[in-house]
Amino acid sequence: MRPLNHRENPPSSITVQKEPHEPPSRMAGIPSTAVQHVESGTRALQAQQAAPAEQSLRAALALAPEHPEILRLLAIALRLQNRNTEALDLLRRAAGQQPDDALIQNGLGTALDALGDGDAAIAAFRRACELAPQSAQLWSNLGKTLSDRGCLEEALPVLERAARMSNHPATELLLAYAQRALGYIDESAQRFRGMIANNPADGTAWLGLADLKTRRLSNADIVAIERAMQHPELQEGEHISLGFALAKALDDHGRYPEAFAAYVQANAETRQMHPWQAAHFTALVDAVLNAFAKAPASTHGTQGDEVIFIVSLPRSGSSLTEQILASHPKIEGAGELEDLTAIIKAESERRRQPFPLWVAAATSQDWLRLGQDYLACTARWRRPGMRFTDKLPGNWLRAGVIMAMLPGARIIDCRRDPVEACFSCFRTLFNHGNQEFSYDLADLAKYWNDYDRSMRHWQTLYPERIRVQSYEALVADPERETRELLRFCGVEFDPACLRFHESRRSVRTASASQVREPIQSDTARADKYGALLDPLRAALGMPPFSVK
Repeated sequence: MRPLNHRENPPSSITVQKEPHEPPSRMAGIPSTAVQHVESGTRALQAQQAAPAEQSLRAALALAPEHPEILRLLAIALRLQNRNTEALDLLRRAAGQQPDDALIQNGLGTALDALGDGDAAIAAFRRACELAPQSAQLWSNLGKTLSDRGCLEEALPVLERAARMSNHPATELLLAYAQRALGYIDESAQRFRGMIANNPADGTAWLGLADLKTRRLSNADIVAIERAMQHPELQEGEHISLGFALAKALDDHGRYPEAFAAYVQANAETRQMHPWQAAHFTALVDAVLNAFAKAPASTHGTQGDEVIFIVSLPRSGSSLTEQILASHPKIEGAGELEDLTAIIKAESERRRQPFPLWVAAATSQDWLRLGQDYLACTARWRRPGMRFTDKLPGNWLRAGVIMAMLPGARIIDCRRDPVEACFSCFRTLFNHGNQEFSYDLADLAKYWNDYDRSMRHWQTLYPERIRVQSYEALVADPERETRELLRFCGVEFDPACLRFHESRRSVRTASASQVREPIQSDTARADKYGALLDPLRAALGMPPFSVK
């Protein structure tokens, strides 16, 4: 069984990037005195025992310096220990001797990908596929890396080719998510169903199927999921995936008390794996707001006027807002970018102080430099006369940094009824559990309050540069809100934005299937659960449920 703890995207934890079959001829040229060490190292690698493998392979390398196969195997041992820079050096030495070796190119791609050089990794994987086009494993590796980089239009045919060559579950799952992200919802559902037919207890496939928000699960699915949850070999993460799938299926059939109980159980299990320290986070928010009690000096100028940041609590309409904007011919939807987070981390490391302690010492030149770093990192999204969106929801905490380093940028704060927003998060199993605050209703309420007070502070400092976009208002009057949204972004109205659901751009969030449909007016769920959510309402400072 395969554990999984994801919701939004194709799970990056899937182990696709393994080495294809290694023919015996790869051992040619290794002296007999080194063969035993190589064989011992290979057995250790197969058992995922990296340290013993490294020891054996270093002994072999001492007897056969620069042998490309020993270099490659030793690189695998180092990669298993996250020593990717060392692994890359070994692989480059091996490639220098055998540039047309598919497995060495595959290893280069894996190491480069782990080091964040996605473009070079893709080039290496492409070369590996050219050298060994019959290898489904290599095509899967290329497809996975393209998917991880957001190049889903390119990834789709690659993954389809790999799937035709081999029905490996990891490839099938990646393909199903690529289809979903590109709007091929029926094809995605069929792919998930095929995985379930092969393994009825496949939690990853059940969760993916349940996450097609616009497709209902059947009563037969409920029975099948309940049966799967009793499988004796289920691992913890897979049980969680099935739990969220069961809750969604029960919700589809109006069995709300049972669905709520299933959500509570699945969230409790997730929270054990991904605990959240609400008090520590509130202290961080306090520190950030104190550091930006007033706007830094560098809030003038136009640097970054092509950037539109979309921030929110997750599940608050940010994907819908981005889809509307990205349907405009002058706006590119870049999705959830990590570049701002990486730049702040790098600056903290450079100053040897955690954020936000160094903010007070930052000069206008520092902010200008950091803004230029961000624009350099996002160059692939920047084109003359175009704007682009950066939709990482948690950037609300970094809005002060955004305003300081990119004084021309705009921020859209996507807002939804707080009970609906929090409950929607509670009903979502995020990728790797990375929204740790979302697996307990009390934690969610505290997080929402921190978000709310933060955004009110930023709106006070930057009233002209932040727009509050109400999800409910957008649903009630799409055209009026879309016109105002585009005006705020500095572009003219285009009717294509009202037909956002026709766009084939990739969407990699939990709303991927929903944004392929026209705006729905019946998305509210909280009232269906009635008084069960009164503890959440109380924590948010709202009155208890009453029948309307």
